[in-house]
Amino acid sequence: MPEQPAPEQLPGHRPTLEAVAERAGVSRATASRVVNGGDGVRAHLVEKVREAVQELGYVPNPAARTLVTRRTGAVAVIIAEPEIRIFSDPFFSRQIRGISKELTAHDTQLVLLLVEDRGDYDRIERYLAGGHVDGALAFSLHTDDPLPAITRRVGMPTVYGGRPGWAPVSGGHGGVAYVDADNRGGAREAVRHLLDRGRRRIAHIAGPLDQTSAVDRLDGYRDVLLDADPALIAEGDFTAAGGAQAMAGLLERCPDLDAVFAANDLMATGALRVLRERGLAVPGDVALVGFDDAELVAETADPPLTTVRQEIEGMGRLMAQLLLRTLDRTQGDRAVPASVVTPTALVRRAST
Repeated sequence: MPEQPAPEQLPGHRPTLEAVAERAGVSRATASRVVNGGDGVRAHLVEKVREAVQELGYVPNPAARTLVTRRTGAVAVIIAEPEIRIFSDPFFSRQIRGISKELTAHDTQLVLLLVEDRGDYDRIERYLAGGHVDGALAFSLHTDDPLPAITRRVGMPTVYGGRPGWAPVSGGHGGVAYVDADNRGGAREAVRHLLDRGRRRIAHIAGPLDQTSAVDRLDGYRDVLLDADPALIAEGDFTAAGGAQAMAGLLERCPDLDAVFAANDLMATGALRVLRERGLAVPGDVALVGFDDAELVAETADPPLTTVRQEIEGMGRLMAQLLLRTLDRTQGDRAVPASVVTPTALVRRAST
């Protein structure tokens, strides 16, 4: 009589953790610790359990794993910008790419939450409070953004992209973890480069001044040009259209300007378009510097943009690393990790 297959080998039968433990010759508790990423198991037993998992085709039950680890295996990525902005600005896609790579490497699911208007914050708070994710990564915060209060209220471990407005610029972290670029230092380098090129009437197109990145870049501009004419500063909105509008206003007020430092590459491309429409050559009449070194923006502009490079994708990976490190600590030992400020570098191209 032919040998009957074991139940776990029958078609349609889902192998159990008990079957894995029996095949490996260990207790169910030991098998559970190995499968769910626990420690304290000797290396040769870990190998036996992994071999049994492979042989049986065991797939952990997500609900059971959550009960054991108190983890969902998911992280919310919250961007405090409307959808049209997120999908038109390559900054966001590059940061999400970095986050996604790091989370995937740690078998963690990314859940994207967008903020189209203020009403969406109620939905986001309900979702975070519902226990669907282990932590949150949030970026592009504005001064009056309710998100930090929400994450504190629901007790959600959170890492921010960009320095929140209440966190100190340097020294300590103000009880919050964030990853940011050296916005102020990068702006200083951009303006010094323009001075080195012989430019003296240097304008600045700032980002929205309810965001710390825009404020820090404006401060860097002012660090170098202590007596800058206020008429040479215009506020934009980090979009190409906003850059174009700001550039038009600057030319009306200061037609003798000979250089522009824009707080991001998209606004620089908008400024470039207006300069061309007015018959002004770049860099012959007006030199132009952006910020970001954004993919498919700075290099493809005509002429290609000199810009301040920040490691956008790397910053996304760092955000995810800080959060995962926090989540890997025990529930009672989730101290706020040290924040990270990454260096910037000037990339010289034809616009200066």
